[in-house]
Amino acid sequence: MWQQILPGLRIKLFMTVVLGIIYPLAMTGLCRLLFPRQANGSLITQGDKVIGSEIIAQNFTKPEYFHPRPSVAGSGYDATASGGSNLGPTSAKLIRGTTKMDDKKNEVVDFDGISLRIVHYCVDNDVPYESSVPLDRFKTANGDLDDVKLIKAFNDEKAPLVFTPRAPIPADAVTASASGLDPHISPESAQLQSARVAKARGASLDQINRLVAQFTEPPELGILGEPRVNVLKLNLALDRELARR
Repeated sequence: MWQQILPGLRIKLFMTVVLGIIYPLAMTGLCRLLFPRQANGSLITQGDKVIGSEIIAQNFTKPEYFHPRPSVAGSGYDATASGGSNLGPTSAKLIRGTTKMDDKKNEVVDFDGISLRIVHYCVDNDVPYESSVPLDRFKTANGDLDDVKLIKAFNDEKAPLVFTPRAPIPADAVTASASGLDPHISPESAQLQSARVAKARGASLDQINRLVAQFTEPPELGILGEPRVNVLKLNLALDRELARR
């Protein structure tokens, strides 16, 4: 019996050492030697402080910054919970969103949905639109849009809210990536946000668009993927450029 078991145990031990210890250590060492920045996470620093990674998105919400694409990774942009919604294109939840009751019995947003994202994108960036019901009916006392009311209006079976942009909205502006961590947006999405950023910073639109063009990356090797803009790099450049003026 041992003559049959021992060869298998030796092979298992050998493969564990080679593939589980030697190979990972060799690859890690080689990557650190040849590609030290990428092997350490493509980190971006200011002085001695790490402020992010150029390959992981961060959530920017202030009007003076470009906003990333939506994320459903954890509570949003959570690198420890990378993933997508796994909802199909015909999913009512994906399109119209859902609400739920929290621990305090308050109705809150469970999943925002593409329709709600389109509303916010249009309102935030002054994209013209048509709405079957005036949006003023869905505002809080502070003048902010009430997301719960909007989601319930989109899901109204008798008279659902119909909201239609009068200009094309880039798909990446209202859909999350498969990882929820995509650090890039399309040049089209960046250009639609430029006017808002320029207004918030008191800068000219041409100045903001020049920065967008400067930070637009071409497809890899000229053929792989699409042109893209790294949001974190662009926002850092905004702070640097405008701080000198």
